[in-house]
Amino acid sequence: MKNTVAVAIMGPTASGKTAAALTIARQMPCEIISVDSALIYRDMDIGTAKPTKEELAEVPHHLIDILDPRDSYSVMQFRQDAIRLVGEIQSRGKLPLLVGGTMLYFKGLRDGLDDLPQADLALRAQLDMEIARHGTPALHARLRELDPITADRLNPADTQRVQRALEIIALTGKPMSELLAKGSKEVLPFELISFALEPSDRSALHQRIAYRFDGMLSSTPGLLDEVAALRARGDLHPGLPSIRCVGYRQAWEHLDGKIDKTALHEKGVAATRQLAKRQLTWLRGMDNRIVIDCLSDQPAAQMLAALSSRLG
Repeated sequence: MKNTVAVAIMGPTASGKTAAALTIARQMPCEIISVDSALIYRDMDIGTAKPTKEELAEVPHHLIDILDPRDSYSVMQFRQDAIRLVGEIQSRGKLPLLVGGTMLYFKGLRDGLDDLPQADLALRAQLDMEIARHGTPALHARLRELDPITADRLNPADTQRVQRALEIIALTGKPMSELLAKGSKEVLPFELISFALEPSDRSALHQRIAYRFDGMLSSTPGLLDEVAALRARGDLHPGLPSIRCVGYRQAWEHLDGKIDKTALHEKGVAATRQLAKRQLTWLRGMDNRIVIDCLSDQPAAQMLAALSSRLG
């Protein structure tokens, strides 16, 4: 059974996923696969709370620092990479730990993907120009005319998903909602034991989030230094998925002179709390997860005990 199993450690931001995974990896032979849409980017370490160099050296990690911030990475790419890596890790006699908070990645991995077209770079560049000229809400209004079902479930300010929905219509001539209703999905080729680190007290998680964001701003170098270096490249902009990451978007606005440092802190913490809220909503919709209070003593020990009984 050990050779056909992988373990997911899911949870909202600041729930202690990395620490729990490292603790487990010290007790049994494991390799970690990052399930995080921000950790994939190079030169984005502070604002993503990326594992330290020492932590990365202690346990083999995968899908960290694999892309330049100007590039994009899809759920389909993640699923293909994760399934390949799980097989490779299992072939080495180790347990794959899939660790992170990007719930869309977890959902795509667990439930499979619908048969949607690959991104078209030329069309995406055209939509980028339209967004820059007219704004995302205007494109969302167009989407509402073409695919009201998809428009209803998307935030009008969600640039990436509104753009993707319009891209699919342009490439296929059909609304995304119709394609999703018909799509066939692939079965996951291994058993996934899923743990969810969820807080018994939401306010305590909020305190962790504020404390961590304070540390990102006050460290040397800090988040502002990191974003300043990214801006200095000259080929990045706020419309990219990397710069839309929580914390980076607000720091970029501050360096643009749009908000002061107080507003940067307030907006950064608020955006991170909203992210945690969305992550918890995703988690509650996932069945067969083993819920562990991330505020309890030794959550990793609880996971190890559960794994011991499951794996024998």
